[in-house]
Amino acid sequence: IVQPFYREKAQHAVELVTKHMNGANCRIHKPEGALFLWLWFPDLPITSQQLYERLKKRGVLILPGQYFFPGLHEKWSHKDQCIRMTYAQDDEIVARGIEIIAEEVKSACAEK
Repeated sequence: IVQPFYREKAQHAVELVTKHMNGANCRIHKPEGALFLWLWFPDLPITSQQLYERLKKRGVLILPGQYFFPGLHEKWSHKDQCIRMTYAQDDEIVARGIEIIAEEVKSACAEK
């Protein structure tokens, strides 16, 4: 009962990300049953922490990728180009959040 429900929510979130990130270089790591998506922005000119701060001001909370690489001492840009976002909330909230993420990513890319 639970797995199909969240599989559908994940598929819907992927569709929304694909739609709203049109024009931005965004890659989606394959969802594998968790309650979140990993989004990778290879051309993001700001860090995922800076993106987090911008999104927080707009009422959208994500997790910056840097926190998921503990013990990595080498400089690796990938950790600053990824975010983790949940799709487990109400569909309307998730949709609006994805729109805002897309707006901020596109805005950051336009500023560079």
